[in-house]
Amino acid sequence: MISRIIKESGISFGTSGARGLNTQFTEDVCAAFSVSFVNAMRQEYSFKKVALAMDRRPSSLFMAQACAGALSALGYDVLFYGVLPTPALALQAMSDEMPAIMITGSHIPFDRNGIKFYRPDGEITKADELLILSDATTLPAFSAIKLNELSLAKENYVNRYITAFSNTLFKGFKIGIYEHSAAGRDLNREVFESLGATVISLGRSDSFVPIDTEAVSDIDKKKALDWIQTHQLDAVFSTDGDGDRPLLSDENGVWLKGDVLGILCAQAVLARVVSLPINSNTSVDSVGFEKIERTRIGSPYVIAGMESLAQGYASVAGFEANGGFLCGEGLYLGGNPLAALPTRDAILPALAVLAKSRLEKVSVSSLVSKLLTRHTASDRLQNIDVNRMNNLLKKWFSDPSLAFTDLHLASELQESNSLDGLRLTLKNADVVHIRPSGNAPELRCYVESDSPEKAENLMRDVLGKLSQWCSLNL
Repeated sequence: MISRIIKESGISFGTSGARGLNTQFTEDVCAAFSVSFVNAMRQEYSFKKVALAMDRRPSSLFMAQACAGALSALGYDVLFYGVLPTPALALQAMSDEMPAIMITGSHIPFDRNGIKFYRPDGEITKADELLILSDATTLPAFSAIKLNELSLAKENYVNRYITAFSNTLFKGFKIGIYEHSAAGRDLNREVFESLGATVISLGRSDSFVPIDTEAVSDIDKKKALDWIQTHQLDAVFSTDGDGDRPLLSDENGVWLKGDVLGILCAQAVLARVVSLPINSNTSVDSVGFEKIERTRIGSPYVIAGMESLAQGYASVAGFEANGGFLCGEGLYLGGNPLAALPTRDAILPALAVLAKSRLEKVSVSSLVSKLLTRHTASDRLQNIDVNRMNNLLKKWFSDPSLAFTDLHLASELQESNSLDGLRLTLKNADVVHIRPSGNAPELRCYVESDSPEKAENLMRDVLGKLSQWCSLNL
């Protein structure tokens, strides 16, 4: 039975699809997820085709072939779009009104992978997840199949952006693209070159590199600074593995925080209302949006917030602290209507903000400095003792004042929020937000303060204490 195969695999849904170790994604498990997904979609939609794409992880092709084999055994025509950014697959599938499956682990380590699922109208819901996990049907006989790649989704994704502006928008502009193993590394180059930019390829890798845009490493911070100076660049752009989370540096080689990039993008596409997770920078409160909907962390919750806002407002957008930007109805890019794409996208926020900088003839760093009233920092502890972490958080949830004491915070506790993880607001307005990952043995920490230095110092102090509490070596 499909539900038993999935349950015994140990794989569960996180905030962005099903995630687990490569060894857990056997042929039968990949097939079970695929079959249960289309069975769930058949309850609402009629379709004969399913779109499929993948990232560059070593295990992704094997998984894609297994998924396609199971779907073919059921009589579905599988349209395989090859290595592709997740938002490009979603855009094509929504245009064709068919379900889609994306093989990707996004930013998590290469020994893990995952599967994202898309309804014909966008990302699956939490209700859909429950249906997928509870499928009582039997897995059909199948075998993995060879896949023939189609190019249409890549072409449509590129055209979405290059048709919004003049092909001379970035004339005289020099941008470095940190390509590593990103699914969209070639598409990113094509977009910027089509708009007149000179593109320098940086850090291209044949091995998978897990870039996390919420926890940028010190090595990657130094890379941006060095690249700007060495190549005389105006900016550096990169994404995570599946192209739904961006990294953009200013002209000084300083990476922008994802939620700051999101605020600037929302302004650039003329959003009137925004949905965003609770860990986003509170500078958004002073920008002038008509309404702000704060949600739990994860795109399904941001999308639900966007849907709620759309009931009473026009021009709806969403974004996350990782930089991913979600388009609702009524937005514009380069003065042209922008079709809705309610899933995280990486190239849009970078392109929109750089275009805003060019058109307004101001630097990116100036756009940021005019916007920021608060400063954030974030990082994570990896390979932690999950049981120790869960016991610690259980204690803190029951009495948040214990977290204040255990973490030796400098200012008194003003209030706590448990919407998603534990968010502590101190009387000096500093914020400490602690949240366990939903799909890896990691603990994330988000902090906010009134200067970048204070935010970084606070984050390091808190992570040091958390490491003492949650280390595997204790």
